[in-house]
Amino acid sequence: MNTINIEATPKTPLVYFDPDKGHIELRGRSIPENSLEFYKSLLDWLDEYGNAPQAVTNVEVQLEYFNTSSSKCILDVFKALEGIHKKGKTEMKINWYYEEDDEDMLEAGGDYEAIVTVPFEKIAIEEE
Repeated sequence: MNTINIEATPKTPLVYFDPDKGHIELRGRSIPENSLEFYKSLLDWLDEYGNAPQAVTNVEVQLEYFNTSSSKCILDVFKALEGIHKKGKTEMKINWYYEEDDEDMLEAGGDYEAIVTVPFEKIAIEEE
């Protein structure tokens, strides 16, 4: 199984999915022209990863902004993670990072936390 390593652009987040380390990371902005197309390969990867996950899977999400179509795709990612978590083969936690004064991102994290059963931690980061 391959690692996904996609550099961030002004419209798409950094994506780093490492099956050997059980590390899943999304960071940056998510406003791609076609969200479904961008996230499809990530969902396919998660589907495969779910067959043989690491004992511990760490999920790091630090998005500064995402559009409406991305929000649905991000939920699909969380739902895929939830499916893996429910199989009981991996200990998993989602760390949702947000800038401490960004109420919208804090609220978005809370919304996702309410929908999925994966342990979720919202972590405020100080602006530099």
